[in-house]
Parts: sequence; C-alpha cells; structure tokens
Amino acid sequence: MAVIKSFRDLEAWQAAMDLSVRVYSVSMCLPPEERFGLTSQMRRASVSVPSNVAEGQSHGKNGRYVEHVRIAIGSLGELSTELELVRRLKFLTSADLLDVERQLVTTRRLLFGLLRSLRKKHLADRAGSQQRTSD
Repeated sequence: MAVIKSFRDLEAWQAAMDLSVRVYSVSMCLPPEERFGLTSQMRRASVSVPSNVAEGQSHGKNGRYVEHVRIAIGSLGELSTELELVRRLKFLTSADLLDVERQLVTTRRLLFGLLRSLRKKHLADRAGSQQRTSD
C-alpha cells in the first residue's frame, strides 16, 4: 500500500481530476448560448469533486475529511444530472457521453471506497480513544 503524503497521491483525487479535464473538453462542444448555463454548471460541479477531496485530505484525520468526501460525492450526483440533461437535449454524441459517464462511475467508486476507509479509521480511532479513557 502506497503512503499518502498529499491529496495528489489519492486515486480518487486523480480520477476526479481526469473527470474534470474530460468535462471541460466535452463542454466546449455545447452550444455557445449554454456558456453561462449548463456549461458553467457542469464545469463547477466537476471541479468541486477533486477540490473537496483535496480540502478534506488537507484537514487531516477528522470528521471534516469525511464531510468533504461526501460533498464531492454530491457534486458527482449534480454532474450526473447535468449529463442526463445534455443527453436529453442531444448536445453531445453518445460516444462522448459514454466516455464521461464511465469516468464518473470510476470516480464515484473510488470516492465511496475512500469514504468507507475514512469511516473505518474514524471508528477505530474512536474505539481506541474510548479504550484508553476506560483504562
């Protein structure tokens, strides 16, 4: 297992960054009149994912890290909804949408894995702290 020195070492952050880059790329194909609407919303949601992972990891081992990962997962839900709207409006090709959605699913899987790991560590830390208190 690799040592995590910064958020850049996290697979979840790396996948979220790749997703954000891809969203920026495909959003350039949206109609120009969507620049301040759907394009902007998709980009903000995609940037929120790695940003929240980075911010949470930077806080260290506390409840704030878990909360930031949960916010990142929420931003993925927002992005997923925006991609569905893009699909229904037929703004992008099926191939482009499929590629982004695959990256979104991968990122979601990694974020949920990170969340499980953080919760497990948090519970273990609490149990250890309670054990030391009762001794």
